[in-house]
Amino acid sequence: MEIPLARPDIVESDVKAVLEVLRSSTLALGPKLDAFEKNIAEYVGVRYAVATNSGTSALHLIIRALGLRGGDEVITTPFSFIASSNSILFDGAKPVFVDIDSTTLTIDPERIEAAITPRTKAILAVDVFGHPANWPALEQVARKHNLLLIEDSAEALGSEFGERRCGSFGIAAVFGFYPNKQITTGEGGVVLTDDSNIATLCRSMSNQGRGKANEWLQHVRLGYNYRMDEMSAALGVAQLSRIDEIIAARARVADWYATALEEIEGVEAPFVASDVKMSWFVYVVRLCETFTRVGRDHILKGLQEAGIECRNYFEPIHLQPFYRETLGTKEGDFPVTESVAARTIALPFYNRLEKGQVEYVVDVLNDLVRCS
Repeated sequence: MEIPLARPDIVESDVKAVLEVLRSSTLALGPKLDAFEKNIAEYVGVRYAVATNSGTSALHLIIRALGLRGGDEVITTPFSFIASSNSILFDGAKPVFVDIDSTTLTIDPERIEAAITPRTKAILAVDVFGHPANWPALEQVARKHNLLLIEDSAEALGSEFGERRCGSFGIAAVFGFYPNKQITTGEGGVVLTDDSNIATLCRSMSNQGRGKANEWLQHVRLGYNYRMDEMSAALGVAQLSRIDEIIAARARVADWYATALEEIEGVEAPFVASDVKMSWFVYVVRLCETFTRVGRDHILKGLQEAGIECRNYFEPIHLQPFYRETLGTKEGDFPVTESVAARTIALPFYNRLEKGQVEYVVDVLNDLVRCS
């Protein structure tokens, strides 16, 4: 049996939507882009959305729109995809890492105040694997210290904390639409905000710095080519129309895993807080603390040899070679992140994964754990 780690859920209506654009005369800056931005803003419950060519681009636009520059510090998590920290560095600001909560794997609000200095301007928190960060606590810290709060919700489209959907917290937020996400546009991202100034700046900068009039050769500020094309936007509109179905399908697969994993000692299923509605991005289990990184890697190899695509998820950002060199970070700086990262295994996870495939994955995992 060969089981991939992830697979996009493309149906005939998605194909039809993209072909419709290809048969038109408008492949960029057209009605599908407008529709996608409108639909996703309405879904999340914010006033503005600016679609981009990636979630990384969306984060970069927010950092620039907020005026975060050289000498400014942004508190963030070392347990994330590297783009969340890279976006801070693009314009010379400095990421300041704070360790994570060992249960939710999101940034620990109780550790943030100790990292605040006179140069701290913002907090960039991440909704990890689809689980929301503790936004009420983060908002309290941000208000107390007059800090900007940014939400990297690239992995959490459809997740909710309390009565609010992810993407609606902080002054601005982003989603990403890579093929392993809940919905995909191929490549793509979006800025979400209730702040009209941020939306205007992000829209201008994403389109080569053009002004409100959008005159083609008139550029009022430094900009980039971060636009989302019409084919990607059309796919996004079609996929977003099925978001409830997609979330339900992924929840069903997660439930199959949770049930099957109950029989395995030494493997911890993902945690979901009681006040959270989870929109599953990936399914990441943790081995118990008696396992070393070497032991975990042995299990990864065994799964792969059985035809099961898997990987560790994530590697700590502060231990990446570039960050060691740039920030001087090292082993031991963030022990919770390092302990968790050494024991994670991302199992195959996508909408159309079958129950029998889940059971096969868990059976192989169980054999490997027992023999380790």
